[in-house]
Amino acid sequence: MTAPATDLEGVAAGPFGGLREQLLGAAERFGAGPLTEILEGLVADVDRALREPLEIFPVCHHSPSSATAMARRLREKRPKVVYLELCEDMRPLLDELHNCKLPVALQSFATDIDGFPAKWAPLSVVAPITEASAEYQAISYALTTPGVELVLVDRSTDHVFQWAPREDGEAQDDEAGGAGKAAEDDESALHGDAVGVEIGDLRPRFAELEEHLLHHGKVRHWSEWWDQYVEQPLVDADHDTYRQVMVLIGSLFRRLRPEGADRTAVDEDRERYMWTRMREHLASSGADPDDCLYVCGAFHAASRVEEFGLHGTAGSFEIAPRTATKWQYGLIPSSHSAIEAQFGLAPGSVSIAAATWAKALRRSGLKPFRLGGKAALKKAPPAPAAPVADRLSGFLTAAPAPDGLDEQELLGWCVDIVRLARRNGYASSTADAIAVYETSILLAGVRGRRRPTPYDFQDAAVTCIEKDAVPGRRDIARLCEILLGGDRVGEVGYDALPPLARDVLDRLAPLGLDLEKRTIQRALLNLDADPHLRPCSDLLWILRRLVPDDAVRPIMGSRRLGERSIQESWDLAIGRNMRSIVELGYEGVTIEQVLEQRLRKAVHGPRATAAGALAAVEDAILYLGTRRLTDELGARAVELLAAERTVDDAPEVLRRVRRLLTHYQVTEPELPGWCQDFVTAGYAHYCTLLPTAFTDDDTGVRQVAAMLGFLLGMESLALSLGCDHTQLELAVQQSHPESPAKIALLWAAQTQLGLLPLDELRRRCDELLDNPLVVPSFPLYLSGFVQALEPAPALASLVVEVLSKAFARLPDMVLLPWLPKLITTLKDHAAEMVPVLIREAGRTFPATLPALDSWTPPWTAPPPSAAPAAVDGGPAGDLLAAHPAACDAVTALLGLPPEWPAAAAGAGTGAGAARGSALLAEHPATADAVAALLA
Repeated sequence: MTAPATDLEGVAAGPFGGLREQLLGAAERFGAGPLTEILEGLVADVDRALREPLEIFPVCHHSPSSATAMARRLREKRPKVVYLELCEDMRPLLDELHNCKLPVALQSFATDIDGFPAKWAPLSVVAPITEASAEYQAISYALTTPGVELVLVDRSTDHVFQWAPREDGEAQDDEAGGAGKAAEDDESALHGDAVGVEIGDLRPRFAELEEHLLHHGKVRHWSEWWDQYVEQPLVDADHDTYRQVMVLIGSLFRRLRPEGADRTAVDEDRERYMWTRMREHLASSGADPDDCLYVCGAFHAASRVEEFGLHGTAGSFEIAPRTATKWQYGLIPSSHSAIEAQFGLAPGSVSIAAATWAKALRRSGLKPFRLGGKAALKKAPPAPAAPVADRLSGFLTAAPAPDGLDEQELLGWCVDIVRLARRNGYASSTADAIAVYETSILLAGVRGRRRPTPYDFQDAAVTCIEKDAVPGRRDIARLCEILLGGDRVGEVGYDALPPLARDVLDRLAPLGLDLEKRTIQRALLNLDADPHLRPCSDLLWILRRLVPDDAVRPIMGSRRLGERSIQESWDLAIGRNMRSIVELGYEGVTIEQVLEQRLRKAVHGPRATAAGALAAVEDAILYLGTRRLTDELGARAVELLAAERTVDDAPEVLRRVRRLLTHYQVTEPELPGWCQDFVTAGYAHYCTLLPTAFTDDDTGVRQVAAMLGFLLGMESLALSLGCDHTQLELAVQQSHPESPAKIALLWAAQTQLGLLPLDELRRRCDELLDNPLVVPSFPLYLSGFVQALEPAPALASLVVEVLSKAFARLPDMVLLPWLPKLITTLKDHAAEMVPVLIREAGRTFPATLPALDSWTPPWTAPPPSAAPAAVDGGPAGDLLAAHPAACDAVTALLGLPPEWPAAAAGAGTGAGAARGSALLAEHPATADAVAALLA
């Protein structure tokens, strides 16, 4: 974009006219047309920013030079209103910073979203704050100085996501600073996957320019280039020089950004948003622009939008209303490594910036602003605004100020790194310290630097000490970061925590541990000897359910239905995972309320299943113990089961409902109403779907076996609740599977229902083994029989018999290729039932090797030839002999011939009655009691 003609005329007549002529002359000598336009525009941007009545203070995020210049300027100008480039809805959080130890991050969080794609949830935005930053100086000044108003003017958190591109279906990097996935270590993951917002993002968005600067600056990454060529020259510069240089850099990066970049439109909308908010505040408050200060990134200070400035176009930009998304706000711990990981900075760069800030304060004697007390400002009047003078020309043409080698500082680094390396397992010595010292100076000279920088020292230490092996967890580069300031981790004070986090700390106070520490602490709970610790145990189990695994980890003890631990041992890292606890505070006031809300949300969500609802019921029993909630969740499980059209979760449903029924049968006098409804609904539901499941190729054998396990295993309960057995028989008779495993399942179900005699099933299995065409697929039949042990456990002996016959009959040429398939089939389809099969085999086969030689399999033993001896069964035997139909039916079900002893068949009732009378006469107590009862 070309600078307007009025701006160029003003530059020519203003204080920067001489600089403009010099740059245009240089551009003409190069003969490059675009270069002339860029150089002329740079000077115009600087002149325009400095002529603005509302003073613009350009900054770079986490920059010690920006922080130093900000502290100086605040003491000189003493503004009454500070406008800050930060999400306007985060303003209430700033009042809690005095309860925190920096670095911390301001967070906006939303789980229930409205107006955004559902896959974006949960939404999270963080804005980290460090002490060595200009924004912290501005915040501290405004909050500790009476009569000063702090106004945040950047777009709200809601607008951050409103303006995010939606083509990819997910939230992209925030245009204000980008969002990066944090590294995997604890400290760098403190921000999680939140979108990052930073004040003053200064990095060239033109890849070729960044590559050019790094190459000719002889540095490895952008953070090192910025420290050498911007931070160090500006850290001691006066206010006018700092301000003009920063606007110039922001203008340069802005003009070299590729045309049509997506970020350009968003950045310009942000600038329109901020200037609109500032004009609205000035109009409503009546503040004098001379008493105001606008703190923004240098990139935005060189803005060219029409709304720029107090005299810019007003009313042309309309701020869209926020969506109905409910945002929650809080403070979470941050760290230097988390900031570096999120915003793509070099490892250790924020720690080096903090060290540079501390050194600049010592050298200059400047007193920074800090929260926690009133600002100690002298009562002298603020310095009047000086006319704008050209400081750029002198800064750009003057030779670097002589800044010789700080031998004491470098020697201290070298000695300390050798000491640290020795503690971490390196065989370092004084010779290594000397080598690091000399190599640092050598690298600085090769790279054209007046003195070694921390980056030169780090490269020298890695070269001289690390060599080719790392003996411990930390390498030399990491030790250098620790030496130069370390990865400082912030803390959110107790008073700044949300009510839920404070409640958690208060309720765990009986443990006697400092849970705000970042170390892992061991908690030992003897619940029998100290019953007052049982509420702590209950809370820890709920936290275990809600927060990451490493925050609360049980070492000893468990919590399952029907179990309660006597002693428990826990590893607690709550301080390290305080961010997770704080985010729970956005969802409720107590931890129990959050769990209850999540359970309800899980069973009413679009992906809710009956198995998930049963799991929610189990969690409600284990952690909350409220009958009202369990009944509500159970009723929802019945609705979900009846609405399901697939049986994919049938094994999970069967496992969980069995466990819940067992729990209620032990602890309650009768089953809850929802349990009865679930059994009856499940019986009807699975009977309806059974024929389809048998023939559907997408339904696995395990799912069909689970359906049969539900129907056959709970049939007695279902029939007592009013279900019809005929429905199950019809469902089995209407099933016509084609796959071998499902055919075996159907045979087992028919046998269990009495529709297929056991002898007939044994005969069919023998036919399968005798058919050479079926033998290759016999493992599939066998897997079906093994799966059938779930609904028909009585078939375990038959499965052992069939498998034994296969090993006995099949020749080696068939058996050896068949065994791998058998093993893999059982592993894939019936792994959980193999132990049942092994136990049955242990009961069938002899336990010793000598006994095996004389052992005869029961299925090959000849039937007894003699007729069964007559047994005098007394009156009961006479009754059965007189009415043999029931016994004949049971005999046929077991596969035995219905043979009756001749004596029993022809016996009368006289002898049995006589023996019964003699027995009663000998023991008359029972008869007398019955007679007395009847009388």
